[in-house]
Amino acid sequence: MKLSFRWYGEDDKVTLEQIRQIPGMKAIVTAVYDVPVGEVWSEETIANLKVSVEKAGLKFEVIESIPVHEDIKLGKPSRDKYIENYCENIRRVAAAGVKCICYNFMPVFDWTRTQLDHVLEDGSTSLVYYQEQVDQVNPLESDSDLTLPGWDSSYTRDGLKSVVSEYNSMSEDDLWNNLKYFLERVIPVAAECSVNMAIHEDDPCWSIFGLPRIITCEENLDRFLKLVDDTHNGITLCTGSLGCSNKNDVVKMAGKYAAMGRIHFVHARNVAVLDNGFEERAHLSSCGSLDMFAILKALYDNGFDGYIRPDHGRMIWGETGRAGYGLYDRALGATYLNGLWEAIEKMSEK
Repeated sequence: MKLSFRWYGEDDKVTLEQIRQIPGMKAIVTAVYDVPVGEVWSEETIANLKVSVEKAGLKFEVIESIPVHEDIKLGKPSRDKYIENYCENIRRVAAAGVKCICYNFMPVFDWTRTQLDHVLEDGSTSLVYYQEQVDQVNPLESDSDLTLPGWDSSYTRDGLKSVVSEYNSMSEDDLWNNLKYFLERVIPVAAECSVNMAIHEDDPCWSIFGLPRIITCEENLDRFLKLVDDTHNGITLCTGSLGCSNKNDVVKMAGKYAAMGRIHFVHARNVAVLDNGFEERAHLSSCGSLDMFAILKALYDNGFDGYIRPDHGRMIWGETGRAGYGLYDRALGATYLNGLWEAIEKMSEK
């Protein structure tokens, strides 16, 4: 296991120096954030990121993420240009030492929550998803609230309506075909560069507003891995994204895909699954619905040796900043993951 930490660049309130002080921390997970989706990242910017990370005593080996342009997901004629740009970005980050790229294929909306600062019983705040709040939003109605967290703020109201309408005319099979087209062109480049591509599951793992969503469950992950059956075509196992549905057996999936050598990255977080959605909780197993020990043991027992990072944390101890990405709770999560892993290792040696 290679412990890593998400960092949003020089503007991040959490500094590299602080991250470096977390016991066992090995690598930084970051990206270029000031280039429009679909464009090529400059070699100079990538090099500067690498210098900053390595100067802090950490490794520059994971990119999260190189976003996939909507034209690729929609299968538009312009997709070939954007796919070639994507391939060039793979080449450029690989030349700088990157070994793993996390990305997603979610239509329009990235992760979706209904509140970023829900107060939990202990006084901390966390990200939550309540279905009744989602039901009050309709991107195709002019009088609807269009401000759910996680949405791309670059869309105008009319622009959002337009792109949602395009996706509503697509079937899940259409999206599968467009994903296959993308992978058939990208994975050979990744293989040449010795880079592992790690798709992130849809978050949450079900359809929203009737949009097709396909990276949601074991059956669909099986289908995904067969689209291009190459070890460089793998997954980011996000325990929270999969675990927010009781239909997903995250422990089983962790063991299964680790044994196949197809888990290249793990996002570890706990969620409390509710009748009307879910709440993000502290990483400790007893704080949510997921057995974090069992998940990590399944990974260990099946040979996982990739990157893992503590995913979204609560805001605790008066900290303010980017919701889900403060220092304190994620640092606690990293230490918890380290403790679980050490215990599992020592148990296995007996």
